[in-house]
Formats: sequence, structure tokens, C-alpha cells
Amino acid sequence: MFHSSAMVNSHRKPMFNIHTGFYCLAAILLQIRVCSQFSVPSSHHFTEDPGAFPVASNGEPFPWQELRLPNVVIPLHYDLFVHPNLTSLDFVASEKIEVLVSNATQFIILHSKDLEITNATLQSEEDSRYMKSGKELKVLSYPAHQQIALLVPEKLTPHLKYYVAIDFQAKLADGFEGFYKSTYRTLGGETRILAVTHFEPTQARMAFPCFDEPLFKANFSIKIRRESGHTALSNMPKVSIYASPDKRNQTHYALQVSLKLLDFYEKYFDINYPLPKLDLIAIPDFASGAMENWGLITYRETSLLFDPKTSSASDKLWVTKVIAHELAHQWFGNLVTMEWWNDIWLNEGFANYMELIAVNATYPELQFDDHFLNVCFEVITKDSLNSSHPISKPAETPTQIQEMFDEVSYNKGACILNMLKDFLGEEKFQKGIIQYLKKFSYRNAKNDDLWSSLSNSCLESDFTSGGVCHSDPKMTSNMLTFLGENAEVKEMMTTWTLQKGIPLLVVKQDGHSLQLQQERFLQGVFQEDPEWRALQERYLWHIPLTYSTSSSNVIHRHILKSKTDTLDLPEKTSWVKFNVDSNGYYIVHYEGHGWDQLITQLNQNHTLLRPKDRIGLIHDVFQLVGAGRLTLDKALDMTHYLQHETSSPALLKGLSYLELFYHMMDRRNISDISENLKRYLLQYFKPVIDRQSWSDEGSVWDRMLRSALLKLACDLNHAPCIQKAAELFSQWMESSGKLNIPTDVLKIVYSVGAQTTTGWNYLLELYELSMSSAEKNKILYALSTSKHQEKLQKLIELGMEGKVIKTQDLAALLHAIARRPKGQQLAWDFVRENWTHLLKKFDLGSFAIRIIISGTTSHFSSKDKLQEVKLFFESLEAQGSHLDIFQIVLETITKNIKWLEKNLPTLRMWLLVNT
Repeated sequence: MFHSSAMVNSHRKPMFNIHTGFYCLAAILLQIRVCSQFSVPSSHHFTEDPGAFPVASNGEPFPWQELRLPNVVIPLHYDLFVHPNLTSLDFVASEKIEVLVSNATQFIILHSKDLEITNATLQSEEDSRYMKSGKELKVLSYPAHQQIALLVPEKLTPHLKYYVAIDFQAKLADGFEGFYKSTYRTLGGETRILAVTHFEPTQARMAFPCFDEPLFKANFSIKIRRESGHTALSNMPKVSIYASPDKRNQTHYALQVSLKLLDFYEKYFDINYPLPKLDLIAIPDFASGAMENWGLITYRETSLLFDPKTSSASDKLWVTKVIAHELAHQWFGNLVTMEWWNDIWLNEGFANYMELIAVNATYPELQFDDHFLNVCFEVITKDSLNSSHPISKPAETPTQIQEMFDEVSYNKGACILNMLKDFLGEEKFQKGIIQYLKKFSYRNAKNDDLWSSLSNSCLESDFTSGGVCHSDPKMTSNMLTFLGENAEVKEMMTTWTLQKGIPLLVVKQDGHSLQLQQERFLQGVFQEDPEWRALQERYLWHIPLTYSTSSSNVIHRHILKSKTDTLDLPEKTSWVKFNVDSNGYYIVHYEGHGWDQLITQLNQNHTLLRPKDRIGLIHDVFQLVGAGRLTLDKALDMTHYLQHETSSPALLKGLSYLELFYHMMDRRNISDISENLKRYLLQYFKPVIDRQSWSDEGSVWDRMLRSALLKLACDLNHAPCIQKAAELFSQWMESSGKLNIPTDVLKIVYSVGAQTTTGWNYLLELYELSMSSAEKNKILYALSTSKHQEKLQKLIELGMEGKVIKTQDLAALLHAIARRPKGQQLAWDFVRENWTHLLKKFDLGSFAIRIIISGTTSHFSSKDKLQEVKLFFESLEAQGSHLDIFQIVLETITKNIKWLEKNLPTLRMWLLVNT
């Protein structure tokens, strides 16, 4: 039996142990969720006009018609008892919910999905005190809203407490939500079963009837009945890292990281970790990367386990950042929870931003700062489409809520916070965060609460007896300018959270004067297109600009709050570079000779520009090509300097665009261009490719550059690369898999080995037996690179079956197959033909379904494929399935088509001149 309480105040330091064993249940604390102010119909109105309400499953009127719950009954405490049966794969349970009534009502509305309610009773506080039995309640069900109504015999009295007791039962779910079953294989080949919970965002209602909205936070006591040989885990009070027994040796890195990060967060937030313990657990079947349950964080195995023999540098970076993300949620999300799902970015954007702060501070050798740029670049790709959405937007249905968990909430949220931190200064920003967390601890908050805390980030301890904030003199000069211009944080930041998209800053230098103009940046919609002007209307950001010049290292700052503005330069300068260190969330276009001046500087001496500025220039120049603002040859000319580039992240960024073009041509079978691109890449980058050793030496970015360059070289059939990889694969097979291949080249070696039937079959056998999830990922990728469609078809069938290849990996597998010329049609046909089967495995709005849709379609670049995809989406919408990803994909394919139409001749000519 385990007792758990959400609202504990213990600041006892957790101690950590590693436990392995057969665990049966992770019964996880739920932060139960939100409601807005609704007017509740009186029971008289319900009686008089039953037609105004939905019809319950038994044909009677259901007394509530809103998607959100009424706020007249508020949960205070749940006493939950669960008995899972891992043989029959079901569970029986009971709960007693202590509630407070705020207004007279004759019904209680809760969430419940796929649960069979066997009994429900109600006790008043007085009945409970005198041990009187509860009154039977009639239960109505309205599955369309995943709600049940408990009809009470007499109106509940305001300001009194009551106890609702419910008995219920259900099957353990087959998917990845609610209370579901998971399996793993032991080294001896035995399959064992777990029962696991995953509740965010709207799946707690699949495990027990509850008020499943963020504002209804409550305390919990949880009791679990189990067999003596099983282990039950909840969020209180054990203290461990858990994994299946054969993976014990892969938990040590996570333990070390967790202790270090937990200590950092306690100091950074000036708030001790609120619970008496913290467990991290690796779940064999898990849909997302991890889930921040308070005190018992669940992880996909690849996000927690680190195997020194098979985990690469990028694997280490991934595990570290996911642990940092989930630990940040113990404060952002658990201690302070957003009021409603429209502000989920307050949880997820902050956790992504805190990855940057925490990993930089605790593991500087991982150079996470450079990785963070890609976090922003990834979301810009989506946010520059018209189908994007604001960071904070309405979401009501469970599907809409699930769709909020996307790059915009996570990545854009993190990037605008980083921009604000850069503008306010680190000290003031940190103080604002501390104030926000302390003020709203154990409560709920919204956007405006954060901006208020950051606008007035003097803590109570900062005030002198005279009521003056003594930290005022420490304000940075840019902050004084900020206040002097009377621009409030809230006023500025609402332009970033309440409107979608990303601004384009157009800069034109005229002597000592800089002409500035802001527009909405759009990919795939050009200035000459008739819809361009309408899509620009009513878009205006308050952009905190930074810039440096050729004549000074000083970082200049300016807030652009209007469509146009003019800046005066103090001295003559040959070039100006805006968005210093790429901290701002905007694209910059230098009109006139601006780009030529920057390209000249890169060719003459690229080190005069900061490394992150060089990465930003490469990113922006190719983005501007996609928006029709620059010709492709100008962007390609910039890549000439890369042969001298000393920064691995900058070199990787430049290579990523050239590789992208190669794969686009290869998939479309535009062979003359793909062959010339291959020749150009192998000639131009031969010196840096030849310098790479087949080892795990160097810094994290040296290692990631090695992995990327050798993967590219082997993908392009570079003979020395293929020969070395084939030789290592042969030696490894001869050793029966015992030879240790350097982890950074493991995926490359497996991929080359997978091109023979013998190698492919051997890898598939090893995949089934491997105890390392990092190795399994690399093997699965290698298997997906086969050029034989029958092998790819077999992989998909195994993924659907879910035994050898777990269903959790199906989305990534389809994505990998679709990226290859031989697999793109196969994967797309599979999705169309098996859509109903896929929906039985994954929820409609789930991340997996969105990855499957975008992964198998968004690389298309022809009008016939656009039409195919459009017709398929229309057929789904006719059946009642609608997702935002449909419009995103259609826009992406249209963008690809327009890119080819505009740039293909230029690319062909440029390659003829340069190869």
C-alpha cells in the first residue's frame, strides 16, 4: 500500500538507489485539471426543458451540455484503490472523492472513458462522521463528451463537503493511454507484463472517474493490491531508478544526471524539490519521450537508459536533455500548473527552455547551447506556414488538446523565453521566474501571471524598509532603455503568444542610416502571389532587436514596435549583422548589397562573425530562398566558405541544406542534378570527410560531425566509406556481435551491412535479442534503408503486429522508410490502406498519428501527389476525422512544388558551373 499526497511541504533531500525487478504498476499522481466559469442550469430548468440537453447512453436527458466540467463541485481529495490482474489483463477499483460544493446542484459531472461503473453512493460530511451508509446515486453516461452524471436525490448544499464513492472496473487498455499493459522480454526469452498509467492530457478518465481538468488539482491517497512477486510503484514515498532486470547496467548515467540536475534546479528556482522522493522509470511500451508525473517520472527506454557500448554522443545528449526537461516540470507543470490547455506552452515551453539553462550549467561539455539553435530552426519551418497557430490558442475537445502538444508549444515557447531572457538580462529573468513559482506554488496560473512576475521581478526579500527595491541599481543598461521606452513585458510578449507566425526583419543600409521594416515571414507564398498582401494584414510584433557591425563588437539593442523604423549608425561600417547569436525569434533579410557584404566577409575571414551568427546566416539565407526573397545561387554561394569553417555546428548546418536538396532530387529521380550534387558534395567536402576517424574521440560536436559526415559519405556511395563500414560489419558478424564498434559510427556500419540479404537477416535477428534500446534504434534505422521493397514490407508488418518491433516504434519506422526513394510509395500506400487499423492502435490526435501522416507525405513535391494526399484527407474529414496536420502537410507539399518550380533551373546551372 502506498499513500500519496500532491500538496506536501516536505523539503527532505531525496536519496537515490537503483532498483530492478518485475514491476507491475506505476500508479501515478494526477494533477487533475481545469474549468472555466460556467452558469450551471438549475434542476428546475433541466426538468422543464430536457430537450436542451444531450441524450445519455440509456436514452434519458444528460444534465450537462458543455465539454468542460461545471465548477460547482470541486474535488479536494481522492482515496483510490486499484487491483490490477496481470493474467486476465483487467482491473477492479474503487474510489472515495471528498468534494466541496460551491453552489446548490442536483448532479455531479465527472469524466469517465471506457470504465464500467458498478456502484455510486453519496455521503454528507455529517453522514460520514456518524458512519451512516451512503445514498445510492443514479449514473448517466454521455460517451461523446467522456462524461458521467451522478444524480443526487436532494440538492447538494453550498459550502458543505460530501463524499462520493464509486466502484468501477475495466480492461487494461491496448494502446498507450490511461491504464494500459506493456511487455518486455528477458534475456531468457520470457515475456513479462506490466500495467502502466499515462494520463496527460485527457486520459486519467480512462483509469478512474475524475475531474480531469488542470484547475481541479487535488490530493490523492492510492492503494494498490498486487501479487507478492510483483512490485507496485506510485509517486510516494520510494526513491529509485527502475528498469527491467537485464538493463540494470544502463541506469547509472541517468542516476548521475538526475542528482546533478535536481541539485541545480533547487538552487536556480530557490525552491526545494517539493516531494520526499523522486523515481525515474523506463517503460518498455511508451508513446512519447517521457511523462513528468510528480515524483514518479516515466520514460521511453531510449530517453532514460544509456548503454556505453551502443549509445552515441547524440544519444547521451538526448537522455540528458529529456531528464532535464522532465525534472523542470516538477516545478513548471506540477508545482505550478496552467489553468487550461490553451497555455500548455507555460509547461512545455518552459521545460524546453530550462533544458538549455540546466544542461549548460551542469554539463557544459555537451555544448547544448549550439544544439538549442536547432530547436528554434525546427519550429520556424512550421511557423512560417499559414497553417501554424498561436502559442496560446483555444482548445476544447480531447483531440484539439492533444494537438496543442506540438513544436509551437514546445520549441517556439522555449525560443521566445530565451529571447526575453536575452533582452531582460539573466538575473532579472531568473528573479521573475522565482517570483512566479513562489507566488503560484500548488496553484494554477496563466500567461499574464508570468508576464506580471517578469515585469516586476523584485522579490519580497529585495525590498528595503522604505519599500524600495534594492536591486534597482543592478539593472542592466538595456533594461533601463527598455523601461525608458515604456514597453511592458506583457505588451511585448502578447505579440508573440497571441498571434501565429514569425516576423521578417528587412534591413537596408544607406550610409550611416539603417532602414528597418517588419513583415510576416511566409514560406511558399511569394510577394507576387495574389494572397500575399492579405496574409500580411494585422500582423505586428514588438521585436527586441540586437545587432553588431564590422567596426565594433558592441551589441546594440532596439525594440521595433512599428512596421518601419530608422536607426543611425555611429560610424561607417561595411556590414551589419542583426540577431546576435541567433537569440531572437525572427528572420533577417539584408536588401541591396547587404548579403554580398556578409558573404564577402565570410570568404575573407569568417571568424570575425560569431559562430552562432554564422549558423544564423546560413539558416536565414536558405529560408529566404523558400520565401522567394533571394535566389538560390546567392544562398549556395554562401556555402563556399564552409571549406574553411572551424565550427562543427555551422558546418553541419550548411551541409544539412545541401543534403536536403540531394534527397529531394533523389526522391523525384531528377538524376542529372542528384548526380552533380553528389559529385559536388564529395569533391567539395572531401578534405573534411577524409579527416574523420572511425572512433568515438573528440568533443560532442566533433563526434556528431563525424557521424553526420560519414553517414552522408556512405549514403552517397563514397567508396572508401562503404569499404570501411563493410569491413567493420563483416568483422562484427564474424565475432557474433561481440566486437565493439565505436558508437558514433554504429548506425552507419549497420546501414551498410543491411544492404546484403545476409546482413539484413542477421540484423533483424539481433534486433529481437538486443537488450539495448539505443542499439535497437540504430538497427531499425539500418533495416529501413534496404532497397528491397519486400524487406521494407516485412518491417511494416512486424511493426503492426507489435511483438518483434513494438507498436511504439511504428511511426518512426514509417517515417524512415518514406524518406527513401524505394520506400516512399510503400509507406504512403500502407497508411491509406490501413488507416482504420492505425486508429485502433493510436488516438486520432496523438503524436504518433501526426508523425505517421507528416512523415509519409510531407516530402512529396509533385502536383499528382498533392492531389492524392488532398483526396485522402478529404475522405477522412468526411468520416469525421479532422486534424490540423492535414492543412500543414498540404501547405508543405505546395511549398515543395513551388520551390522546385522556382529553383530547379538555378540549381542545375549552379552545379554545372561549380562541379
